[in-house]
Amino acid sequence: MNEKITSYKTHITQYWKERTTKQKTLIIGSIIGLFAFVTILTVIISNDQYVPLYTGLSPEETGQVKSSLEAKGVNYEISSNGTVISVPSQRVDALKVELAAEGTPKSGAINYEFFGENNGFGMTDKEFGVLERAAMQNELQGLIGSIDGVQNSKVMINLPKENVWVTDAEQSASASVVLDLKPGYTMKQPQVNALYHLVSKSVPSLPIDNIVIMDQFFNYFDLKNSDQQTTTLTAYEQQKTIKEDIEKDLQRNIQRMLATMMGPEKVVVSVTTDIDFTKEKRKEELVEPVDPEKMEGIQMSVERIRETYTGNGSPPGGVPGTGEDDIPSYQGEDGQSGDYQRIEERINNEVNRIHKEVEEAPYEIRDIGIQVMVEPPTPDDANSLPADRINDIEQVLSSVVRTTISKSQIDQITDEEIEQKVFVSAQPFKGKVEMPEPKASIPQWTYIVGGILLVFIIILVFMLLRNRKQKSVEDEDYVPLQYQVEEVPDIQPQRSEESTRKQQLEKLAKDKPDEFAKLLRSWLSDD
Repeated sequence: MNEKITSYKTHITQYWKERTTKQKTLIIGSIIGLFAFVTILTVIISNDQYVPLYTGLSPEETGQVKSSLEAKGVNYEISSNGTVISVPSQRVDALKVELAAEGTPKSGAINYEFFGENNGFGMTDKEFGVLERAAMQNELQGLIGSIDGVQNSKVMINLPKENVWVTDAEQSASASVVLDLKPGYTMKQPQVNALYHLVSKSVPSLPIDNIVIMDQFFNYFDLKNSDQQTTTLTAYEQQKTIKEDIEKDLQRNIQRMLATMMGPEKVVVSVTTDIDFTKEKRKEELVEPVDPEKMEGIQMSVERIRETYTGNGSPPGGVPGTGEDDIPSYQGEDGQSGDYQRIEERINNEVNRIHKEVEEAPYEIRDIGIQVMVEPPTPDDANSLPADRINDIEQVLSSVVRTTISKSQIDQITDEEIEQKVFVSAQPFKGKVEMPEPKASIPQWTYIVGGILLVFIIILVFMLLRNRKQKSVEDEDYVPLQYQVEEVPDIQPQRSEESTRKQQLEKLAKDKPDEFAKLLRSWLSDD
């Protein structure tokens, strides 16, 4: 066993001594890199992967969840400015159930459970009214927040005060709702109508007309119902609604188009219109030729009459006066000779007879004005927005004006007048509200894996470069092997007996010097 170990050790030592310095460095670096890769991979596998337990928390709620997790001895991570708390993935489901059973997190908002938990005497009517209104607001915020596309909401309710006097006048409540919509999400009209009815039915004595709904960018959402508008709205209200809808649609389309060019918070658009609501209903009886170029119709029937006559008579003149047997003013038999010809054509042409009952559109846009405010890329430097960009915006708005104004009006407007209906100004915005953008948190293990892969790739590239360089050096140092033929000694003639004895003595003196010394002593004693 020891001999095998010694032989292995000898072979390894010999192999290591035969390697060059570059080869030794490469071997040591590969061993260290492999050891580091295995160590890091083991750490990653053994490390827990964190997933969000709750998102969108307030600082107060985050503190409550943090205290509960610390009491349970659970590791956690807080990110996104304290709004997201993450726990190991294998415990997230169990922790949600446990924390829900404990009532954590508790938002400090008042809901209807508050009245059951604090049921007792000593609460005044005003205190009860304030708590009741707060409970309604919080419950409505929870309902509205569950709608698709709504991140958060704020609700303000004004309840009517009780009148101590008996009166027939019914007092009504009012409500204001501000929606925090997801980026790029647009509320559809059925959702808006449902939201109006939800708020109206959730608060006592709250008519739909007393509800105002808007988003975080101050865009109002109106209740639109064609059946109700045609039956309950007056002519003024209908015209006002149509005018507002047209202006809002134009404003949103221009805002969306320019926001793509300049940025969502770099453009403000205002649109004003002049609409003619005059209605006209008329009947038209038109007759047009079938062939407008020749101004002819279709020949339905054709009648041609042709008469010719040839005869001889007395020369013109005669006896003046009238005889006894003649009739005054009667042509006599004798007449002048000559030819007679008569041609007559009767053609019945059919034309296009058009009967129209025209009812003009209920409105037409007679004039429009578009005002656009653009914030330069560098707000404090108005020259940072190039003039070509402003000209492009003006050209786009001029095209919108041409396609929006009615045809009967646009034919009478020149290009200079159209340019006067568009106004573009570049200046910094002072009153805009900056919404914090949510920061996407990247798990820590992605950085670790990326670093390991980067190190591994660097090692592979280093080894490939070393191998190529070593191969080139070996090719340069290559020397063809030269075989040397040993010289064969000449065949010597057969040795004599003396030379043989001499050779034996030399061999004996070399191999066994003691016996050779004894032999010399015996020879000397004999002499």
